[in-house]
Amino acid sequence: MSDMKSIFEVSIFDRFGLEVSTGSDLHACSNYFTDENLGYISNILQRRSYRRFTDQEVSEELRTILVSCAQSASAKSDLQQYSIIDLRDQAKKDEMAKLCDIAWLSESPVLLVFCGDIRRAQRLCDMRGLSYAQNTLDSFMNAAIDAALAMQTMVLAAESLGLGCCCISQVRKRLTEMANLLNLPNGVFPIAGFVAGWPNEERDISQRLPSSIVLHQDKYDDSNLSSEIDKYDRRRHEARPLRNQINSSKYGTASFYGWSENVARRLAENSDLDNIKNFLNEKGFDLT
Repeated sequence: MSDMKSIFEVSIFDRFGLEVSTGSDLHACSNYFTDENLGYISNILQRRSYRRFTDQEVSEELRTILVSCAQSASAKSDLQQYSIIDLRDQAKKDEMAKLCDIAWLSESPVLLVFCGDIRRAQRLCDMRGLSYAQNTLDSFMNAAIDAALAMQTMVLAAESLGLGCCCISQVRKRLTEMANLLNLPNGVFPIAGFVAGWPNEERDISQRLPSSIVLHQDKYDDSNLSSEIDKYDRRRHEARPLRNQINSSKYGTASFYGWSENVARRLAENSDLDNIKNFLNEKGFDLT
């Protein structure tokens, strides 16, 4: 019990920067924990993203297991509206790295792109002599969520085996070129890239917002957001101060530059991932 208590207290402090005393609350849950699932939960609390990997290959057998785990994720109405593109050709990996403006992608042992996919459902209807009637915004959301759930399930499976992972939103930076690279037909759109390999760097844990901000009891209530964010900014700054301020020539140099200031400045600038709607319309999606 003391080892279990220590694991949770250290993991929660690392993740949230908060001192906790699990005490009797943890004891009440002790019947649910085994060495195996306790380690799994600790791995989730301690997870971090990796971007540098050794030259060691990820075996075909392990790749198969990871895809099987991804396909075991929850899926809306069992429709399974996603596809995974596995990039093995080095020229394609190099081109994807250029399209994303992320040079190290080309050296990643595992490089995948998770895609929302309503084309398969459309073809199934056609195969059975029926007309597809659900080309809607809801179907787009379902496909995007299915793909995201599958990807996160793969992340957790890979990390439980000692692999390091990172998810890449920049696959949506140049959508038309990315779709051409991956030969994506109408009804298929890239959600995010996924890289994995055996870690070759030390990474710290990125502190998350406390549950007092994220979790709402019975109804949405952000009346304490300002005070809670101020405390979070200070905790996070103590653990990992931000060295570079976004566009200081425009916004000035802040005497204290916390997470929320960094986020606000980032979101006050136009995104370079803002052509999604036009791309989806061109790919046959009806988002009305």
